[in-house]
Amino acid sequence: MSKGQIIVTGGSRGIGAAIARELVDRGYAVTSLSRSGDAVAGDGMACDVTNHEAVGVAIAAVAARGPIVGLVNSAGAHTAAPSATLPIAEFESVMRLNATSVLSVTQSVYPHLVAAGSSLIVNIGSFFDKLGVAENLAYCASKAVIGAFTRCLAVEWADAGIRVVNVAPGYIKTDLNADFLERQNVRSWLARRVPVKRAGEPAEVARVVAALFSESVGFLTGETIYLDGGQGMNH
Repeated sequence: MSKGQIIVTGGSRGIGAAIARELVDRGYAVTSLSRSGDAVAGDGMACDVTNHEAVGVAIAAVAARGPIVGLVNSAGAHTAAPSATLPIAEFESVMRLNATSVLSVTQSVYPHLVAAGSSLIVNIGSFFDKLGVAENLAYCASKAVIGAFTRCLAVEWADAGIRVVNVAPGYIKTDLNADFLERQNVRSWLARRVPVKRAGEPAEVARVVAALFSESVGFLTGETIYLDGGQGMNH
């Protein structure tokens, strides 16, 4: 028997796909929302999470199958450009996907999480939320927003039985960046900068997220959990 339904945005590839797979392995019914509608585990549903109307339709379709007990906001994109010439349209596009869509999906799923009585939202942020990173203004800003979302919603929605936690990874090797991270100069740089001397794996992020659901630690909410091999605190 399923432990309940969890929606994972951006669940068709990368970290989101690993999270979906781990949650299914732990007995949850998972629906991955993505533009492609693909799913490596559980069910997939095509949905552009930057389209608020489409998000509402998708959430309603999932809810029709049964109670929704959780949400993982994993959809996102990275861009890099000099801040002095960063196109405003590009900045707004990154914010729309990485931040505004999180609010859209969270608002749409809110009444269903309230109905569940006890539920959890896990946002996927980044350790860039606390760093000054050249030519990463849009990405860093969008991930800082996720930390703020997490804190505000955790406080506001606690009485409704909803906990909110932010998992903020460091460098994680996915299909999108594997070639870059395998370059010898990059590997050497990571060995110097990251105390554990390597990039992380999507499965490691997935296990942390799945543990938050499986263990159901009711006193844990509003926090950001950094998963960066110690890089963000390394002097």
